[in-house]
Amino acid sequence: MSSVKTLDDIRVLDLTNVLAGPFCCYQLALLGADVIKVEVPNGGDLARQLGASAELNAALMGASFLAQNAGKRSITVNLKSHEGKEIFRRLVATADVVVENFRPGVMDKLGLGYEDIRSVKPDIVYCAISGFGQNGPLRNNPAYDQIIQGMSGVMSVTGDPASAPLRVGYPVADTIGGITAAFAISAALVRRERAGEGEMIDVSMLEATLVTMGWAVSNWLIAGVAAQPMGNENMTAAPSGTFKTGDGLLNIAANKQEQFETLAVLIGKPELARDARFAQREDRKRNRAALKAEIDAALAQHSASHWSTVLNSGGVPAGEVLSVPEVLEHPQIKARDVVHTFDDVPGVANPVKVVRSGFRLRSGNPAPNAPPPELGADTLTLLSDLGYTSAEIQSLKEKRAI
Repeated sequence: MSSVKTLDDIRVLDLTNVLAGPFCCYQLALLGADVIKVEVPNGGDLARQLGASAELNAALMGASFLAQNAGKRSITVNLKSHEGKEIFRRLVATADVVVENFRPGVMDKLGLGYEDIRSVKPDIVYCAISGFGQNGPLRNNPAYDQIIQGMSGVMSVTGDPASAPLRVGYPVADTIGGITAAFAISAALVRRERAGEGEMIDVSMLEATLVTMGWAVSNWLIAGVAAQPMGNENMTAAPSGTFKTGDGLLNIAANKQEQFETLAVLIGKPELARDARFAQREDRKRNRAALKAEIDAALAQHSASHWSTVLNSGGVPAGEVLSVPEVLEHPQIKARDVVHTFDDVPGVANPVKVVRSGFRLRSGNPAPNAPPPELGADTLTLLSDLGYTSAEIQSLKEKRAI
């Protein structure tokens, strides 16, 4: 199915760097938005220099950049120069959305903050992503994913009692911040369509991460019970966690009574359901260690793959614990066409593979329409579209405005 263009004719100016902002704008690009990455000359987005390939980093096409900038165009603009500010204002006049992730106040000091932008485009949707939001005592603090993970409480409930607090193994706070921003922008665009009004969106990575923690927060707010690190166990039920098999680890979530009873039969130990230690939900939670030992022993007869098939066929939720390379090769991921490949990417010798969105639409599946751009690849085209002549563009180069 061809890619959907839900945000066709929406132009987004992406002034962001590294992950949260670029990830946000990548989601919009996947839906057909014309995302113009506004980058500083002589370097651009820091993510261009980040990733596992030193060669790509040196070419300013680092893997971290390639991962979330497909489908975008790149223009280099020095926003500190008078001429650069004028270029940006002309871009704003053509745009629907502006996204930035500078510290609060930086854009105002440049004369390009929300109120300044509104004077150029009254119905602009302006999204500022920061670590802590545009106000509050920490508004000026720099924020990286690990800082937010620690302050949000995520690290406090990750790991087990011996290893916690523990960082989640990928930049979860950055990613949540980006998804939150994309959601807010989409909602603001709907409102603008209906009411003709723009919006100023203030995304706090700390708050965005905190509100996704669900039961860890609600159990404290509502029941006064503080969440504890439980490793691979689930505090709400047992058996619900990670189990050893004859080959590999298996996650099982037998959260309902009937699922546990079925599990006991499928693993050849129906007597577990009659054991007083495990008969009811609260009994199993109190005796989860003993129950886990019984299940581990039974699962040792076969592999995780075998048990996953058997249990799921019987209505017991289960899944293998996979590495990133393994899940990318999984038939389910391949059937859903999650990975998109660009065979010819300027500035990159080999094909570039990127992941698409986490949802599908009947009208067409989200996908990037172009590979990640080289730094400033679209500068001349965009300036020409804005009405700059060849002589003026040459002058902008000489003044280092682009």
